[in-house]
Amino acid sequence: MSRSSADVFAAAADHPVRVTRRDGESLVLMSESADAARISLLELAAQLVAVSTSMEGTLAARMSDRFPWMLALSAADQETCADDVLAAARASFATNQPHLAIAQLTSWRESATAVAAGLGKEPMEWLDDSEAVERP
Repeated sequence: MSRSSADVFAAAADHPVRVTRRDGESLVLMSESADAARISLLELAAQLVAVSTSMEGTLAARMSDRFPWMLALSAADQETCADDVLAAARASFATNQPHLAIAQLTSWRESATAVAAGLGKEPMEWLDDSEAVERP
């Protein structure tokens, strides 16, 4: 690292870099965003462990207790959300890719926020398949 610190720092911006030391334990150099993603994944893991250790109610009901924004979703969407978040978390843990679970959780939270704000209640007007639309 002392000879090519610029290269090491550039690599650490993309992925964690292990710095081996002769006189002590190796260190890991990573970006602040990678560290924040790791912390977020650990916080999600703690919540999911708490949800999974309880046996009262359905998975969706237990997750709604930990993530109250889920209450804005329909019962069917709460079930889908619980399954999706749990599957994404398992994939994140298995692949060491925190963004999978964080993105899934964020996506569902934003959807719940939109539902709570009343978005999506207007009826949709679909174009008839037979109508040709001119290219822009």
